[in-house]
Amino acid sequence: MSVLETRNLGISFGGLQALQDVHFSINEGEIIGLIGPNGAGKTTVFNLLTDVYIPTDGVIELDGENIVGQKTYQITQNGIARTFQNIRLFKDISVIDNVKIAMNSQMKYSVLSGIFRFPAYRREEKEVSKRAHELLQVFHLDENAHDLARNLPYGQQRKLEIARALATNPKVLLLDEPAAGMNPTETMELMETIRLIRDKFQVAVLLIEHDMNFVMGICEHIVVLDYGKIIAEGNAEEIRNNPKVIAAYLGGE
Repeated sequence: MSVLETRNLGISFGGLQALQDVHFSINEGEIIGLIGPNGAGKTTVFNLLTDVYIPTDGVIELDGENIVGQKTYQITQNGIARTFQNIRLFKDISVIDNVKIAMNSQMKYSVLSGIFRFPAYRREEKEVSKRAHELLQVFHLDENAHDLARNLPYGQQRKLEIARALATNPKVLLLDEPAAGMNPTETMELMETIRLIRDKFQVAVLLIEHDMNFVMGICEHIVVLDYGKIIAEGNAEEIRNNPKVIAAYLGGE
């Protein structure tokens, strides 16, 4: 069953057509790669899916509902979460508070209850702390729960950003170059972690990545962009041997 689908998606910046007729769908629990040369429009797709940009053409449907025009916080509440190329943690607060802050929209107690620490406040805060610790355990970050985020090694900061995105209870998780800057060991660990969170949290994953070994090793379906258009789709073997894809990366007539 398709959880996210784009149809004829496009955007223009002045006279520049950055994306045109982008159509793909993601099924529940599927891991899809979105690849292409630098400047192909990959991050622009993520920005359209999360209302950073508003499309000039096309439709984006989440569980069959058109989400074009919704605010970013509404899209997050409805089930799309993302990470970024450049890590965007709250670096001067603790690791666990980075995760808990993503659960803010799920808190139901009143301002008055929060001020006076009524039972409803204490009950919800206890539950949020428990769930935050559980998420950190998935990423082997629980021992660092009370460290400042800025003090984590680079690879662990990447994992923390994914944990924070998962804290919003997404149906679709968008990962923008999750393996960037990681060494081979960290990359292998990340591949296993993404499979784990897909299975554990029943979340579909759409990722952008330049590490082709990573993409080919984890993605069940791959979409290839070049100059803002889809030039190929398929499994790893089909994409690896596609002449258009080879030409886009290596040059050709």
